[in-house]
Amino acid sequence: MADFIFYQKHNMTNVKELLPTLSDHQAAYVNLDLANPYNGDYMLASFHLIPRGKKNILQVSAEVASESSTGTNFLVKTETPYARLMNALVYDIDMEDNIVKIAYPWRLFDRNGNVQNILTYIAGNVFGMKEIAALKVLDVWFPPVMLEQYDGPSYTLDDMRKYLDVYDRPILGTIVKPKMGLSSAEYAEVCYDFRVGGGDFVKNDEPQADQDFCPYDKMVAHVKEAMDKAVKETGKKKVHSFNVSAADYDTMLERCEMIVNAGFEPGSYAFLIDGTTAGWMAVQTLRRKYPNVFIHFHRAGHGAFTRPENPIGYTVLVLSKFARLAGASGIHTGTAGVGKMEGSPEEDVVAAEGIRYMMKKGHTFEQSWGKIPTHDEDFIAMAEMDAKNLEVLSDDSWRGMKKCCPIVSGGLNPTLLKPFIDVMGNVDFITTMGAGCSAHPKGMQVGAKALVEACEAYKQGIDIHDYAKDHPALEEAIEFFEKK
Repeated sequence: MADFIFYQKHNMTNVKELLPTLSDHQAAYVNLDLANPYNGDYMLASFHLIPRGKKNILQVSAEVASESSTGTNFLVKTETPYARLMNALVYDIDMEDNIVKIAYPWRLFDRNGNVQNILTYIAGNVFGMKEIAALKVLDVWFPPVMLEQYDGPSYTLDDMRKYLDVYDRPILGTIVKPKMGLSSAEYAEVCYDFRVGGGDFVKNDEPQADQDFCPYDKMVAHVKEAMDKAVKETGKKKVHSFNVSAADYDTMLERCEMIVNAGFEPGSYAFLIDGTTAGWMAVQTLRRKYPNVFIHFHRAGHGAFTRPENPIGYTVLVLSKFARLAGASGIHTGTAGVGKMEGSPEEDVVAAEGIRYMMKKGHTFEQSWGKIPTHDEDFIAMAEMDAKNLEVLSDDSWRGMKKCCPIVSGGLNPTLLKPFIDVMGNVDFITTMGAGCSAHPKGMQVGAKALVEACEAYKQGIDIHDYAKDHPALEEAIEFFEKK
């Protein structure tokens, strides 16, 4: 992947010519003739790897396979024949692009569906190895038999669509801005304005917690009251995503129970977790304790690992795939260069499709999220339905892992809704426009109305500039945002 700043080309030595350079220890982690990596025994990972120092790419790849599975930097006397079966194996190297593929016996991993355990292997100590100048996990592949061991999403975008009675368009959402500083009542007022303006979905921003100027219990109570009023006035159901991230699990779960017991209608609330900073155990705890709630994975902090210029880390696709494996209902996947955040279609759209569809090609691997063979007639029919954005796994959940919803935020506004949909290629996502609604010259309620009108224009195939001639909210949004 030529984007990486540490990218370099090797001479075109055949990788097998490097085999004699391996020590006995390194050779135990290499099998360039691995018969069938896709036989179900292995989880596969691809890395962009640049060696540093005197060792060649095959030697360093072997050291990475060792450190990320059973070994250390020397052959140890305590190794047993069985332990050796758990060795990760380098099975392919693209010498031109520095792409290394490693097969991990998935039985290495905690059999209780533990996602953080996998990442401790493949994205753990290996990032600190001094023999690497670059090491980025580009893609992963999970065999069907491994998927069976993990939770996957329970409550999905399809369930949210049914609750809201919203189809054939994105879920239209916002983030309350300013992200901090509003009192509980002020916060609820902003939520009310967006909902009365026609919006579907409001989320706490990622730092929202129990600040003294906005006590969590009062925020929940006021949001409930304001939501009830907006639903009564509009006749439309609404959803609020509450940030339940906390200092410890007890407090996190107390916040969840506070929301559950506040009188909200089931389906009208989601639990947002700052997955990268709170950790995978927090994500999986929510998924297991609240299978009937939309689990909203906010990825604050991900850029330290995922930005293309960062030589060490993992891609947006890898982060998103593990979120689906862990059971997140949705995760932020970026605006593909349309918004204010770093991103591109090659990264963000590939990630969104990789978690949204039943079968999709990633950066390296074609991932099937089915738990039954891909040649099975029922799987083929299911994959074809899924490719058409039709609901699958509603009454046959054993056949596959349910989809994870792309959540799109970061600098979008009503004028950018259609450009983003065009890049994404479908409307099966939640968009959360913060300043894109609240910065409207007439305020949040009219900003929400402008977003709804932009969506109406898209659905009718009318250019927003033409549609705006009869829709003042959208007209003012265009005038304001297109000057920026």
